[in-house]
Amino acid sequence: MRDLKTKAIVLKRTDYGEADRILQILTPEGKKSVMAKGVRKEKSKLAGGIELFSVSEVVIHEGKGELGILTSAKLLEYYDAFVRDIELLELGGNLMRDASKRAEQVDSPEFFNILRQSLQSAQKHALEGSETRWKELLRSWASMNMLSAAGEEINLKYDVSGSKLSSDLKYMWDIESSALAPHEMGRISAEHIKMMRVMASTPLEVAMKVTNYGELMDEILYITRCAEKATRL
Repeated sequence: MRDLKTKAIVLKRTDYGEADRILQILTPEGKKSVMAKGVRKEKSKLAGGIELFSVSEVVIHEGKGELGILTSAKLLEYYDAFVRDIELLELGGNLMRDASKRAEQVDSPEFFNILRQSLQSAQKHALEGSETRWKELLRSWASMNMLSAAGEEINLKYDVSGSKLSSDLKYMWDIESSALAPHEMGRISAEHIKMMRVMASTPLEVAMKVTNYGELMDEILYITRCAEKATRL
């Protein structure tokens, strides 16, 4: 038995009994299930620290069973933009579901980091009222990096035949092999590949600073969605 002090993002909340809740949370130590006792009571000290679309500092008492007991929860960051925008709410829900599924398959602290960066960035750009295609970039960046953390990264070095990708060629995404294939009518250029390499190797806000990313998003979104479908169980 031990007490684990860590940061957490609440993925799902389920009412239990008269006043409790079972929480699915994502932490740097992985995905965990915890019981928040009495949290639905009016004067609960835990209630303010288990909001959706937030990061909290929590203490979990871990025993022999799989269900830990949440003994402390302090709100650190709250991303209220998600509850004020239907489109953003849907995006946030998809991000949390993806992170939840991936974290069940692979134990990696990267899922927490990716989800936190995504929530932070969405809050920032929503408040700024940006008119660029930042939501699509955010979704693709999160997808690419979650795939990589799960050991399913998109191959941005070699094509379907094992040859190095060339800046002189155009490519198309080959769904069957989940790789880029040279094609004279391909719509994927060296600029798309360069952008995806930036997305795969830098923090989200660095990728957001690429000035022409909006022109590249249609093809990049298609690739990331195909890659996601290929790895779903």
